[in-house]
Amino acid sequence: MAETPPSPSRSGFPLREAALGLALTATAGWIDAIGFLRLGGLYTSFMSGNTTQFAVALGQGEVAAALPLGGLLAAFAGGSVLGGLVKGAVPAPWVAALVLALEALLLGTAAALALASPDALPATLLLTFAMGAQNAALLQAAGFRAGATFVTGALSGFGQKLGLALAGRGPRWDWSGDGLVWAALLLGGAGGAAAYGQLALAALLPPAVLTAAMAIGLLTAALRRPAR
Repeated sequence: MAETPPSPSRSGFPLREAALGLALTATAGWIDAIGFLRLGGLYTSFMSGNTTQFAVALGQGEVAAALPLGGLLAAFAGGSVLGGLVKGAVPAPWVAALVLALEALLLGTAAALALASPDALPATLLLTFAMGAQNAALLQAAGFRAGATFVTGALSGFGQKLGLALAGRGPRWDWSGDGLVWAALLLGGAGGAAAYGQLALAALLPPAVLTAAMAIGLLTAALRRPAR
């Protein structure tokens, strides 16, 4: 009988948390695609690309082009710092819930700003800040990390684990989790681009609503968890 891929719950990663993490990664792809289209090639979560463009602008002495890129990098770093503060200041069961509640507020505010103002930068800085904070809500078990706003590591892990599996030196389906994370960002980005083509900046509202729903679900679960 052919071996079937393990479900996240069988591999030590609860199915609910896997679905939540993949939804967050897809949300990041959705927002990044809209930011890319809105800003003509800049990103809200892919800081490697922004860093490269920032370095090129600095190296060519193009200060005007470097300034918004520097702002995006600073916003992402600031969001990461805030996420780290939440992670270090509150009990573990509350971290993801509080980070996602903050993210939902930032996304909603950014959507409102984008719809109200022709200036794209203020809303984009809020989106980038939210993406930086989201990484504090990462979910990881058995080598399967979900919820990230970037997937270079996931794609690299997918390739390495698949190679080990093909060589008979690793678990046959160990690569599937990283593959799902990469696919989530890909599909989220495609969905965001398609939605932007139909709804323009109103396409920012679905990820804000989804993130708020996830935050409410996690807060409810944390409240119901018995105290230790």
